[in-house]
Amino acid sequence: MTNYMELLMTNQPWNLILFMVIPVGLAEFLVATEFYTLYLKDTGENSWKSINTWLGKITGIYFTGVFIYLITYVVPNIEWRGWVDVVAVGAYLCGIVPLLGITLLEFGIVKRNASSKERTKSHFMLLIGFLIVSHVAMIFGMVDPTINDLRPVAQQEMPMHSHDHSDGSGHAGHSHE
Repeated sequence: MTNYMELLMTNQPWNLILFMVIPVGLAEFLVATEFYTLYLKDTGENSWKSINTWLGKITGIYFTGVFIYLITYVVPNIEWRGWVDVVAVGAYLCGIVPLLGITLLEFGIVKRNASSKERTKSHFMLLIGFLIVSHVAMIFGMVDPTINDLRPVAQQEMPMHSHDHSDGSGHAGHSHE
């Protein structure tokens, strides 16, 4: 099991909620509000834009806290289980770049003088970036980290079952029940 999956499975259900449900749920809600904001932009409906702006700020702040916690307390103690493990954890941690970018965009710290269209484009690109790295983390997190052991199957240690079904003739027989 990768360290990513082990983190999510430890301290059930709290780690799963804190490190997966909340950040990914907020990001997916952000995507939904982004769509509604664009869909309703010509109608004068601004409530979705307000929710979207609020979510952009909260999501980045929340994930920054998660990132700081993981970099400070979890990552220094990891015993890496191969390249798959590094990709899973690394991709998850890379989520800080787009989510913090969205937060800085929403607070007007970056692209302050950009047009509304340019800010919307940046918002979308950052959201897409987060969805990509979070899905890479999830996919590689579910992969068996020993996949990087490229020895042929015959040379790998295989679990041996000691079920002696000998029929007395020196040949192993199979009993069918």
